[in-house]
This record gives sequence, C-alpha cells and structure tokens, in this order.
Amino acid sequence: MSTPLEQIWVYLSASPLAALTVTLVAYQAGFALYRRSGYHPLVNPVLIAVAIIAGLLVGGGIDYSVYFDGAQFVHFLLGPATVALAIPLYRQIERVRRSAMAIAVSLVAGSAFAAVSAVGIAGFLGASDATLASLAPKSATAPVAMGIATSLGGLPSLTAVLVILTGILGAALGPLVLDLVRVRDWRARGFAIGVAAHGIGTSRALLVNETAGAFSGLAMGLNAIATALLVPFLWRLFF
Repeated sequence: MSTPLEQIWVYLSASPLAALTVTLVAYQAGFALYRRSGYHPLVNPVLIAVAIIAGLLVGGGIDYSVYFDGAQFVHFLLGPATVALAIPLYRQIERVRRSAMAIAVSLVAGSAFAAVSAVGIAGFLGASDATLASLAPKSATAPVAMGIATSLGGLPSLTAVLVILTGILGAALGPLVLDLVRVRDWRARGFAIGVAAHGIGTSRALLVNETAGAFSGLAMGLNAIATALLVPFLWRLFF
C-alpha cells in the first residue's frame, strides 16, 4: 500500500504543474548562479537549466514528450516575448536608421558566413548531406531553422538541438570574442550577438545594455529572413 507521500508524488508527476514548476525552478537556479558569478557569460542560466532538466528527465525515466506537455505554456510565451523585443528597438529607432547601411552589409555577411563556415567545417570532417542540411540554418531562430532544414532534406530535430547549442555558445563566448577583437560599440556588439546566437544571445545582450539588446533583437529577426533566403540559394548553388 502506497504512502500519502508516494500518492502525492504520483499525482504531481502526472500533472502539467510539475513540468512547469521544474522548468521555472531550474531557470531560477541557473539565474541565481549567473547573478552570483557577476553575470559572467560562461555561467549561462539557460545552459544550467537545460542540464538540470535533462538530468531529472534521464534520472526519473521521464519521456520528453510527457515533460513538454506540461511545460508548453513556457513555449507559448516565446511568442509574446519575441514581440516584446520591439519595445527596446523602438527606443533605439534613430540609431537604427543612422546605421541602416552597416546593418544591411553586416546582416548579409554574418548570415552567409554562419551557414558557409559551419557547413564547410562539417563537410571537411565528413558529415553526411542530411547533417549538413540540418547544420546550415543553425544561427536562425528555431522555428525558421527547422523549416529550412526540412526543405533541404535535413533533420529538424537535429537542427533544433544545434540551434539551442549555437545560442548557448554564442551567448557564453560571444562577448569574450568581441572583447578579444576590441569591438566596443554596443550597436555592433548587439547586432553580432543577435545574428550569431538568436534569442538566447539577445536575452544576454538585453541584460548587459539596452542598445545592445535592441540591435540584437533586430538582428535576430532580420537574420531569420536572411537565412530563409540565403541558405536555400547557397545550398542549390553548391550542392
């Protein structure tokens, strides 16, 4: 006969509230460590939260689909959160207008380089065509990248993983690389992070500087469009 505590656990594990609570607690734990580190880019709260949740799912033998059914409210909030990026962008609209030419050149160069460099390195290492197609759009936001990968014959599930890894690595290492090459302008720093690391990088940029966050959000949106146009064209050109 089960104890009351076991009965409560069975109820909670089957409830959508459990997955949502675990998601929020895991992120709060990651953010607490992030804040304690002085907001060091390597202590990324998303990476910590992913590690905690993955450990719990594997350790508890819980299927990801079961977890996602409960945590999908957080997934739903991605839409409003993305739209909310228009607020800091509106506040920086004059700076955006003055930087229009630099933005256009940087967008095309950054989007093309992100795809070509990744596919080039993976191809040199002997990756399959399906893997290359999954890798090519990895710097775009997940829904766009998965759609592009599917159209190229890639694996959307693999693309989703690559997009998340790209965002985490870009948010963690991007500021360090920009410091190394002495990029000081917040507009350039934000735009570079947005092109390379989409939403995860943008969240980091917003935390550091409002101008960087606005330009990163702009870059994230424009890069999704640029990737959708450039990657299929480059794929047909070279493959």
